[in-house]
Amino acid sequence: MQKLIEQNNGLIWSIVKRFNGRGYELEDLYQIGCLGFIKSIKRFDLTFDVKLSTYAVPYMIGEIKRHIRDDGPVKVSRSIKELSIKIRELQKEYFYKKGEEITIHQIAKELKIPKEDIVLAMESSNSIESIEASTYTNQKDGNSISLLETLASNQNEEEMITNKLTVNQLIENLETRDKEIILLRFYKEKTQAQVAKILGITQVQVSRLERKILGNMKNKLKEA
Repeated sequence: MQKLIEQNNGLIWSIVKRFNGRGYELEDLYQIGCLGFIKSIKRFDLTFDVKLSTYAVPYMIGEIKRHIRDDGPVKVSRSIKELSIKIRELQKEYFYKKGEEITIHQIAKELKIPKEDIVLAMESSNSIESIEASTYTNQKDGNSISLLETLASNQNEEEMITNKLTVNQLIENLETRDKEIILLRFYKEKTQAQVAKILGITQVQVSRLERKILGNMKNKLKEA
């Protein structure tokens, strides 16, 4: 068993690294990944028309995701949590008085805090749990589309499973404004016009930026 783990060490680490930045030590996740690999070996049948390495991927991902889910969401500092509460209260108060959503710029000015810190606090209260479940409405036909469906095309089941994790990491690595656009469009289900109003830019700019961001993410997804 140990020999098989050593032979597939690179594969196990490639899966583990997809969870980097979740607030867990990679060494700990590696052990969990090994557990998933061992489970796949016990269930593997040589008559399967698939390699053991391919068969093991969903087991390792599932085991790590189960560990993260059971252990709770990503930890955030007390100061970020407190800032998140202040932001939500300000959002509610502003909407009640003005009848419209307050922008990131306005929040930063009101609380005298950098916009980057505002975005971080807002994201901490909206943990990205499922790329597949996060949708927005296509303005052309009115159908709901997930971010993964937007980025992926003609992929097999194994690729779809691993790509969900890759997309999470791609979002984390986006520039602040690009991340805001993706979160507002796909997680907050805002229209391009609403996003434009929140960010203080035109709808045309939002549309152009969205296409550029998704295009870059799609290219990186293919390289992953």
